[in-house]
This record gives sequence, structure tokens and C-alpha cells, in this order.
Amino acid sequence: MKTTVDQAPVVNNERRSFPADGMPVVLLLAFANFLLHLYFNSQYGYFRDEFDYMACGDHLAWGYVDQPPVVPFLIKISRLVLGDSLRSIRIVPALATSAAVILTAMIARELGGRRFALLLSALAFIAVPVYLNDGSVMTTNCLEPLLWMGCVYFAILAIKRDDPRYWLWLGVAAGVGLEEKYSVAVLGFAIVVGLLLTEQRRVFTRNWIWLGGALAFLIFLPNFVWNVQNHWPFVELMHNIKADGRDVVLSPAAYFAQQVLIIHPLFAPIWITGLLAFLFSARLKPYRFLGWCYLAAFTVFVVLKGKNYYLGPIYPVYLAAGAMVIESYIARSRQVWLKPVLVALILAGGAWLAPVVMPVLPVDQFISYMDHLPFKVPRSEHSHMRAILPQHFADEFGWDEMVTIVNQAYSRLSSEERPGCGILAQNYGQAGAIDFLGRRYGLPPALSGHQTYFLWGPRGYSGNCLIVLDDSRETLESYFEHVEYVGKSSDNPYAMEREIPVFICRGAKFGSLADIWPQLKKWR
Repeated sequence: MKTTVDQAPVVNNERRSFPADGMPVVLLLAFANFLLHLYFNSQYGYFRDEFDYMACGDHLAWGYVDQPPVVPFLIKISRLVLGDSLRSIRIVPALATSAAVILTAMIARELGGRRFALLLSALAFIAVPVYLNDGSVMTTNCLEPLLWMGCVYFAILAIKRDDPRYWLWLGVAAGVGLEEKYSVAVLGFAIVVGLLLTEQRRVFTRNWIWLGGALAFLIFLPNFVWNVQNHWPFVELMHNIKADGRDVVLSPAAYFAQQVLIIHPLFAPIWITGLLAFLFSARLKPYRFLGWCYLAAFTVFVVLKGKNYYLGPIYPVYLAAGAMVIESYIARSRQVWLKPVLVALILAGGAWLAPVVMPVLPVDQFISYMDHLPFKVPRSEHSHMRAILPQHFADEFGWDEMVTIVNQAYSRLSSEERPGCGILAQNYGQAGAIDFLGRRYGLPPALSGHQTYFLWGPRGYSGNCLIVLDDSRETLESYFEHVEYVGKSSDNPYAMEREIPVFICRGAKFGSLADIWPQLKKWR
């Protein structure tokens, strides 16, 4: 089987001027993407994970239970430079996805694409739902497309220019990627599989790719050492999550169907064309390893029962290849009218699903909008099913109400009690919200056994007086002599966590909080 671009040269080494190849337009699109996110990303509230990253940023280390160190470090820098507003916190994802727009077009150019291919691939990236979401909130997902495509870009350059030194740069990108999110290891594995299954396996006979791998490990080494010293907390966390059955498990067919959805049903012909071109086109034969790379990465995430968005960062290269194939077809067939039609479809398609993944609409209007969609927004965890909003929105609501009731509890304490009374939360979202939003009330830092908060320990509190969130009176009375119910956080209908009960507990029946701290460990 061959695609319609087989008659084109195998490798196009023609170097075009910067204005001639359409890159100025791509830069304008990237800037527009940045402004788009900067405008809309403060419409709702702080996201649960952002509280965690800010708390981790206040305790800088080479690793954390549920993540490597890059995102907490970046959020710490952005807060120091720009402050604590939502726009300040979320400027990194806006910049990262805008840079990924440029990199996607650069990949299209290296694959032989010209002006329209660059425009089409850049526009498609901007309008892809999962990337719209990546640019709207500070999570470990926001840098993945940029870092994954950095790896792919240097692999393409190493082969196209027959310059093995680019494997070193791939190693740098992969190493930084491992310090940002461990899932880039799947891409590295998939690239190796793709190279071994194609004629490019010869690269393993030279030292450069091995040096690139060594460089990646050297960059990753500080986090690796941290994991060893802390007995591999991330591995334990993943094991516990699988054992609990927390995530929604998808069949291969369902996983593929959700890939089509999160990348956008209208854009499926573009990236699937790109994937098939890598697998079958003579023009892209030097890069056939990228076809196998997708199949290998897809298989890994299906076998490991990964969430639907885990594979999301891999698609820009297939959008770029598909755009190049489409451009070649239009040029040969002279169906020039297809260009404005495709651009209009991408813009309309992006606008159609944008409210689902970024806070474009007021929340009441969004709920009505979501109810009229021809599909149900996927939920990646069973606990998300009960929420009115998708989790990426629901976890931006309810935190102010929770902190308000915690402050009411803290205000009931006598001046003698306050210095020795800690605030115990059930998860990093609750604890992080108290740490960040509670500063306006003068609340002390929160305690929790959840994820990295467990490693920070009881912070010197005896446990004889505790404000406890989200527990039951019956359980607390088995640990304390006196349990006073303060109230529940006011019911925010949009929140994932609603009506959180708050108690003041006095007279510990246990020895000290440090004695029972191991029992509070919750890594799941």
C-alpha cells in the first residue's frame, strides 16, 4: 500500500528562507494561542493539582511521591516573578503550548512540508481539545507535547541530516522530560522499538545514540537517586492505584475511540493520514520508525491500562505528517479550494469543543452546552462519575467554601490552643487549598498523609488538638476524648468535593501524632 505522495523525493534537503516557508505566520499563530489562554485561563478557580504543585514548590526537592521536580520548580519561579494570580500560575502552560505550536510546524517543515502544511499543522495543534486543556491549567501534562516533540524533532534531524550528534540533543530533551513526567519513558521505548523494526536500526551501531541515552539518564539521575532514597514512592503509588481499581479501564477499541475524541473527531483524518504515511509512504520511508513508534506507545498504554490522555503528547508529529500529505495532494490535484475549507473546518471544530476543555463559558452556560453535545465527556476515574462537571473543571470549585469553614473552626480555638492545633486534611487538594487560600485567614500549614504531604510529617504537632476535615464522628471518637462538629463547607454544586465536614478534636487517646503517622499514609 502506498500513499498519494510516493512520487515525491524521499528526503527534501532544500533550505527555504524563514519568510518563504510560512514560519512568520506560525509565530503569529503561536502568539495568538498564548493570548487565547492568557485571556480565558482565569475564568473559574485554582485546580486541585495546582495547590499540590504550589505546596511542593514551597518544599523544593529532587522528587515527590506523585511527580518529578520540574513543575513544582517552575510554579515556584512563576510565583516569585509574577505573583499568585491564576494568570501568573498558568503562564507556563500558555507559553509551553505556544512553543509546541511552533515546534509542530518545524517538524512539518523538516518532513518536507511547505507553507500550507506548516499553517495546517499549527492550526490543528491549537484547536486540538487535549492541547487546549494543557494550555489552560498548570499540570504535568502542559509540558509533555513540547518535550515529546523535542525528542521526535531531534530524531528526525539526526536521520535527515545524517548527523548523529542530534541524538545527544534527543537525550537532553528526554532527560528533562523524565524530570517533568515519567511517561516520556514510554516515548523513548517506542522510538527504540521503531528504530529496531526499520532500516534505521543501524544507528545503534554508532556511539552517539548510546551517549544520548547516557545523557538522558545523567539528567534524570537526581530524581532517580531521590526515588532510591525514598524507596520508590512513585512505583508504590502506581501499584496502589491499580490495586484500588480507581481508573476507568478501556479496551483497545475504546482507547482508540477516545484518542479520536480527545484529539478531535474532525482532525482524525489528518493524524491518521500522517500515521499511515509514516508506515507506508516511500517519501517518508526514512522516518518509518515513527509509524511503529505510535503503535508501540499505543500498545504500552493499553496494556498498562493508562488514562486516555496519556498518549496525547505524541500526536503533533502525525498532524504534521498528515498536513504535509494533504498539502502534496492539493498541489498535485490543484484542488486549491480545499485550503480555505480545511482552515475553516479546523477553526470551527476547535471552537466547537473548546468550551469542553478550557473555561470559555460561564459555568451555567457550559453545563447547558455540554448537555447538548452528541457525546458524553469521558471520565478517567470512577469517582469522577458523580460530578456535574468534568473533573478538570469540577476540581476548580469548592475550595474557598472549604477553607472558610476551616477558618470558622480555627476561630473557635482559644489563643492558648491555636499554636498547638494542627489542621488534618484527607488529600493534597484539601491540604494545598488550606496552605494557599488559608493564608488570608492566618491558618497554619495543613497536615495530610496523602502523597508527598506524608513525607513532610506531623510538623511537630502533638495531635492532642486537631481540626480534622472530611472524616466521620464515629471514627474520630475512637481517637479523641472530645469531638466537636463545626459544620460542612457550603454545598457548591459544581465542585468535585462537596459539603466537607469539619471537626475540632481534643484529648488524643493515642500517644502522639508522630506515633500514628505511619497509619495515615495514603499513597493512592
